[in-house]
Amino acid sequence: MAGALAGKVALVTGAGRNIGRAIALLLARDGATVVVNGRSDRAAVDAVVAEIQAAGGRAHGWMADVADEPAVARMMAGVTAELGGLDILVSNAGLRRQTAFLEMDYAEWREILSVALDGAFLTARAAAPSMVARGGGAIVALSGISTHLGTPNRCHVSASKAGLEGLMRALAVELGPHGVRCNCVAPGPVDTQRGASAGPMPTGLLDGIPLGRKASVDDIAAAVRYLVGPEGAYVNGQTLHLNGGMYLT
Repeated sequence: MAGALAGKVALVTGAGRNIGRAIALLLARDGATVVVNGRSDRAAVDAVVAEIQAAGGRAHGWMADVADEPAVARMMAGVTAELGGLDILVSNAGLRRQTAFLEMDYAEWREILSVALDGAFLTARAAAPSMVARGGGAIVALSGISTHLGTPNRCHVSASKAGLEGLMRALAVELGPHGVRCNCVAPGPVDTQRGASAGPMPTGLLDGIPLGRKASVDDIAAAVRYLVGPEGAYVNGQTLHLNGGMYLT
């Protein structure tokens, strides 16, 4: 595939399904070689890789828990050895839980933050030297509307997403002089396959969205594609809100 991302190498974490899958497919369509990361579902990762390759794109699957520092180091070393380095990192991996604060234990709190926030730190720290050496790059982390509105039973998710936005702003300042741009995408409700631990989607949700619908995974992928591509070359340290007008900045 030829496109605006031709010659770029992209790593998308949590890319076996839903938003991560859509991002991986779109980046590959526009020419990037995509490393499709997953933690435990090898079949899902392999399916995304096969889908990209069937469309004429280039993709590699890599199983690694982004909250495991040695696993992240091995993944980055493998990407460097096989593909020469990394230009794009999309930190999409995250867990959903619905637990009331008064019933939440520390183990669950740490589990959520370890994947979404610690994982973003570990992957960015592992990827940044490669990006600097290659003359620049782009990091995008998937935040969310919950940290801006406040959502019951998801204080750990909200905290992790708030941390992601702070991390990206700090890295934008530190890595910007090296040509590495760092931003967040903060979706509102998205039409995805929800796992059992995520709980049911709240009723009446569409009433609060002026556009009258949830986002599609392709809506989110398009925003990420903009931020990592040449069109977003001057966007740095920002949070791009995609919620149909549910939350206005």
